[in-house]
Amino acid sequence: MGAAESTSVLEDHQRLINRFTGKDAIPLDDAFWNELLAFPFPLSKLNPQEVDAATRQACAQLVHHNAWTGHFPKLLIHLIRELEGAGSAKELPVKAVNTVYFTRLFVKHLVELYSSEEIGRHLVMRGEQGAPADLLLPTVRALLAFVANTEVSAALYLLQLECVNLLLVMFATQLHAASLAASHLFLDAAMQQHDLAGPFVRRLLLLYMAQQPAPARLPLYTRTPEDGTAPNAGVLRRVGSSVASVFLLPYTAYSYLVSPPGTPQTPLANNSLLLLLVLVHFGHTNAANAAPEDEHTGEEGGGGSAGVDNPFRKALCTARDADFDAVDASMSPAGQFGAVVRVSYARLYDCLGACLKADTSTLLLYSLLHANPAFLEYVLVRTDLDTLLLPLLEVLYCAAARTPNQIYMLLIILLILSQDASFNANVHKLPLTGVPWYRERLLQRTSLGSLMVVILIRTVKYNLSKLRDVYLHTNCLATLANMAPHAHHLNAYAAQRLVSLFDMLAKKYTRLSDAAARAGPSPASLASGGPSAAAPEAGGGEGAEGVPTELHIYTDFLRIVLEIMNAILTYALPRNPEVVYALLHRQELFQPFRNHPRFYELLENIFTVLDFFNVRMDDSRLSVGEVSVERVLQVVVANARQWRGEGMKMFTELRFTYEEELHPEEFFIPYVWTLVVAQSGIPWDPGCITLFPNSQHADLQLEDIQNHDAYDVGYDAASDYADTPRESV
Repeated sequence: MGAAESTSVLEDHQRLINRFTGKDAIPLDDAFWNELLAFPFPLSKLNPQEVDAATRQACAQLVHHNAWTGHFPKLLIHLIRELEGAGSAKELPVKAVNTVYFTRLFVKHLVELYSSEEIGRHLVMRGEQGAPADLLLPTVRALLAFVANTEVSAALYLLQLECVNLLLVMFATQLHAASLAASHLFLDAAMQQHDLAGPFVRRLLLLYMAQQPAPARLPLYTRTPEDGTAPNAGVLRRVGSSVASVFLLPYTAYSYLVSPPGTPQTPLANNSLLLLLVLVHFGHTNAANAAPEDEHTGEEGGGGSAGVDNPFRKALCTARDADFDAVDASMSPAGQFGAVVRVSYARLYDCLGACLKADTSTLLLYSLLHANPAFLEYVLVRTDLDTLLLPLLEVLYCAAARTPNQIYMLLIILLILSQDASFNANVHKLPLTGVPWYRERLLQRTSLGSLMVVILIRTVKYNLSKLRDVYLHTNCLATLANMAPHAHHLNAYAAQRLVSLFDMLAKKYTRLSDAAARAGPSPASLASGGPSAAAPEAGGGEGAEGVPTELHIYTDFLRIVLEIMNAILTYALPRNPEVVYALLHRQELFQPFRNHPRFYELLENIFTVLDFFNVRMDDSRLSVGEVSVERVLQVVVANARQWRGEGMKMFTELRFTYEEELHPEEFFIPYVWTLVVAQSGIPWDPGCITLFPNSQHADLQLEDIQNHDAYDVGYDAASDYADTPRESV
């Protein structure tokens, strides 16, 4: 559908649109309103950018005259009436679809250019008997109620989608506000609908889980190759570059936020999830910063920066398994399950696993695992953890093609899961017959736990060479540390990668130590009292001032890796002969650090193990002469069974837990709206977006990011993961 048809339809209606936006007031029940909204076919069939451009002047004219005519609140009343009568439609309710679409055009104009206070004045109805004075709450409630209470059918698919899109536009005051603390009248109105929050969240989850493609011949505009650039190409450039300066997200990554050609289009599922994320992260602050009365809501991280009581987040955080409830509801007190959202955890689990490559699904999974203890418990007891973890690990494997924000969220998900001892034990006992997407090496007869170790170490190496984000390092190492005491038959490749990780970090540490020595203070004194690896200022610095801070960080990283090795040797050595073999093969790496004040105690344990097995290897050589690789491993396996841990020092088990920052909304709200702009199909105006940094500054950041490929440490996946044969010790 091209510009000619868009222009033709609007020109045919121009007389009516002029009356609607003009200065003469038209009564609420005048026949004009039916005529205005009686477009010959759904407006959703037209190119949204062309419709938006063609109606911009009309929107401005409506705003100019609305205080006198009250036409905008009258339009909202007709919107409410159309929704009330459309829920049982058996055929496409064209008039209702057009009313919602037409309303969205004018709401978008208001949201882009005016404050919440100014918008509120345009929602007030004056001089009409029988009509509500303020249309804000009735309109928001009507939209929420329609979506929550309407089962999706082929006839109502488009109307559901348009209602979801209208709500997204209403809530986009966040996208255009001067600050996160600004007032958001539509979101504030939604937060008052406590009775609808649960059913609404349930419906959005059901729509997401259904992943229902758009019905055949649905009158919905779809971009074709002949259209050239994407509808939001200009905005995507703005958003991509802007977020690059906020989250270090390169613009090129945003090509991966759009569904690739040939994939089934599921606009209702996609936009429903976007809307859910917008709602649950509104007023989202750390639980430690929440009001005291929120402690008993069952919501982790509830509340908002201004004391927002978010019933949608509560509904998601307390959602329960519909299958479990069906069996056990009769055993519970009467009414206990009435107000609780119930969805099938099994369907949700499978859907998340199937869709985890999308940032939106990753963010939903994080929200559920972090804030819904029941869903976290359900995931932890699943026997098919590979359903969820294999897609997750594949995304981490393809980190270069994903957004750093998504990588960050996936690593946090792994950290949350690794806090559970049973999870750590189970992943090592879950066999994999193969990993077809892992290209550098043929992985056969491995375990899910070994694959996790390999991918996490690979992510550390990628981060060191490309992103250089200390928090990504910390999350990877924290997960490995949580898993270490439960390691069970790590394969040879995972064991080799663990030792090579120490080698890589040791080389980086040595360079920093040498630089610090040239700058003046001794490396030992610098390393003896550094801050934790998660310190906010730890980003590595340039020049003499930055070296000590980065040196402290890599000292901590090296110590964590040594603690990981130490935990495996202390608690699981007999079950991990390949780790012993890898340490024997590269034992010279540890010698330079044997007297280091931060490492010597941990290295004493490692050298105790090395000495034990070196003696056995010497005995084997004396008896049979030079030994082969296979013979070395046989000696290790045989003597690992006899290992009793004599001479080993016991250290407190290193455990990491995840906690959100004090103000997580500063991360999540821009992140969510980045996804909305990129994926919703709504033609956002880049010149009106204020949630992201100044466009000119962002473009300079983008150019710098795209042209900057020189890093301290090179990363070559092929060379790093070449399938080299095991060498003899």
